[in-house]
Amino acid sequence: MRVLHVITGLGSGGAEQQLAALARRFPAHGVECDVITLTNPGPVADRLRADGVRVGHLGMAGNRDLAVLPRLTRAVRRGRYDVVHTHLYRAGVYGRIAARAAGVRAVVATEHSLGEAQIEGRPLTAPTRGLYLATERLGHATVAVSTAVARRLRHWGVPAERLHVVPNGIEAERYRHGLSARRGVRARLGVAPDTFVVAGLGRLVGGKRFDVLVRAVAAVPGSLLVLIGDGPERRRLLRLATALGVAGRVRLLGDRSAEEVPALLAACDALVSPSRDETFGLAVLEGLAAGLPVLHASCPALEELAPTDAPGATRFDGGLSELTSALAAVARAGPVRLPQPRAVRHYDIGRAAERLTDIYRRTAAHVAAPAGGTR
Repeated sequence: MRVLHVITGLGSGGAEQQLAALARRFPAHGVECDVITLTNPGPVADRLRADGVRVGHLGMAGNRDLAVLPRLTRAVRRGRYDVVHTHLYRAGVYGRIAARAAGVRAVVATEHSLGEAQIEGRPLTAPTRGLYLATERLGHATVAVSTAVARRLRHWGVPAERLHVVPNGIEAERYRHGLSARRGVRARLGVAPDTFVVAGLGRLVGGKRFDVLVRAVAAVPGSLLVLIGDGPERRRLLRLATALGVAGRVRLLGDRSAEEVPALLAACDALVSPSRDETFGLAVLEGLAAGLPVLHASCPALEELAPTDAPGATRFDGGLSELTSALAAVARAGPVRLPQPRAVRHYDIGRAAERLTDIYRRTAAHVAAPAGGTR
């Protein structure tokens, strides 16, 4: 089966990393993948190519660059794909139109980041929602990364029979690092062996509320914060750290590859996810996979499991005072490495690839069947 994945960009975001991890496993299920990115063929493009995946770049100039549509349609038609699978909002809009224009028999989309009031970190406006729904009807299956996202889509009016929940997956083995890796990474970062290091992981946008984390770390003496990721909030977070007098205790490491992140987490003592509006909570699972105590304000992935499945995770209300107290308690307890919990094994990336392959096959078979039609 030939599948084309269309994605908005290939920077180091969660959706992009998920696509790369899935592409590595699809061949075991008889699925051959190509990838087209509308913009930004960043570090994940290099990772895909290293794994033998063909990656195309359409050079889209902006949201309203309609010239990309015929180029994408021609690329889809040339590839003779059985399935087109889109990822992220802009790729979903353009990719569904192009796939149907090219006559592809099965069009699938994954909704990675839909919150109550935002989509992919941006305000969720009425026109944005309207365009999403109009183009969603051109697809055959819509995948949500959590039941919370599926519930929102269903509330919008997406038919239940077109909705599928396939949670994000994690490559658990990548996060198993020993004491030598911890020491080595700390030495490279210039961090003393006994420093309490807190990790934040994700795109630096307002909805992630990393400003709250900066303030909490500032209130815990002797602690240091490393933020792994990049985004428009970078300068504001640096100004905040300077204003609080802790610029030397806040390290903004920028985007890092999927290979680098596990080693960086090995050098940390805790991970904090301060966002109150997560659609899945992959950073929380990455922290747990690395054996860290994790504090989180929202994590639908864990809310769908029993508390005993993630004993290293603690939920807080999102407020600064509670986070500061919780961080101080973790610091007092000293560094620990916890075993990977059942939650991490539950969200194995191989399981996600298997479920998506099944959706591809069932959707293609249904659309091809005379009674099924193509809507």
